[in-house]
Amino acid sequence: MTTAYVETPHAAQTAPSRLAWLDALRGIGALAVVWEHLTTWAMPWLRPTSINVGVYGVLVFFLVSGYIIPVSLERHGDLRAFWIGRLFRLYPLYLAVIALALALAWWIPIRAAVPRDASAVAAHATMLIDVVGVGGVLNTMWTLSYEMVFYLVVAALFVTGVRDRRGLLPLLFGLVSIVTGVLVTGPTLSGGWPAWLSFAAFAVGLAAVIAGRARTVAACLLGVMALALVLLGGGVPWFGAAILAVMFAGTAIHRWERGEGPLWPVGIAALLVALTPLWAVNAGWWWVQPDVWGLTIVLTAVSFAAAMAWRHRRVPALLTWLGAISYSLYLVHLPILLVLMRVAGEMRRAPLPAQLGVGVLFLAVLLPGSWLTYRYIEQPARRLGRRLTGRYAPSDEMISGLRRV
Repeated sequence: MTTAYVETPHAAQTAPSRLAWLDALRGIGALAVVWEHLTTWAMPWLRPTSINVGVYGVLVFFLVSGYIIPVSLERHGDLRAFWIGRLFRLYPLYLAVIALALALAWWIPIRAAVPRDASAVAAHATMLIDVVGVGGVLNTMWTLSYEMVFYLVVAALFVTGVRDRRGLLPLLFGLVSIVTGVLVTGPTLSGGWPAWLSFAAFAVGLAAVIAGRARTVAACLLGVMALALVLLGGGVPWFGAAILAVMFAGTAIHRWERGEGPLWPVGIAALLVALTPLWAVNAGWWWVQPDVWGLTIVLTAVSFAAAMAWRHRRVPALLTWLGAISYSLYLVHLPILLVLMRVAGEMRRAPLPAQLGVGVLFLAVLLPGSWLTYRYIEQPARRLGRRLTGRYAPSDEMISGLRRV
């Protein structure tokens, strides 16, 4: 998972009181996803069933992205710099992890959900894997699809001047979640062509945006494409709409905090999202049963509210460090866990000391391993991205104009 256009681990060094709480939330979210996968395999007695800890972590990430990204883009006012920064933030580690998974495919086979044709390459190239009906090389990669969809939609809103200071977008996507849950049972688009078409549109559209040619038209078309894929190409359309409701709820919270909008739409949107599984046709898996899904959403909201309440106080250094390496934690933990599962075998019925020992071993490899990928893949790529975006820094007049909007 990812976060702000302004890279918060770097920014936290200069403004910790403002951004450290977001780092802490990302660290907690990443650990929750790691915990879900580790306990499912090795320590099922530590895995709660009243909530889904992994989904809780993912929803925390989505709220953080929604909270910071649209307002950051508006504040800096440079769509080209935004996309250059995003691409250098997301892709280097993502591609490295895909390469690792492929290198291990002789030992740990790639998931059956990944098509054995070139459409899988096209889907992974855009990160839109989940919304074009393609399984990710690693199953954690599905969340990156919705991060990318959110970026595309936010960019389209930015170029058209839509700022949503009334909090209507989380309400809209909350309603869409309920309606699609009742009316749509599965993806309308199928086959490999959505992956190829979206790849072509993504490549041409982003090239136009970065080059500054037909930028408004290209950004709008990409935003429309992203929404169409969520509602027509995703495996569970109501779930995609619910994710967008959560992300735009984060944006509405930020605007409310700055005195630019109301908070009540967030509460109604959360209620709509929480109630959707009551009517949704496609809601059979256990963690979207109304009680589990609702409690997971409540815990997410409470965690975010608690972190906001703490935002002017010093955040434990461990949490900010975990937040800094959270993207690495999220992407790297599953390959390490799969290797360990292959070596150790079935652990769910193993003696307690063996379960605890393998858990400690996993963390002992994961934490330094994630720091290494953060230090030697993420940070150099982000520095390069910042050097490139420095060439396209917005003028003072542009920034002043944006602040008057």
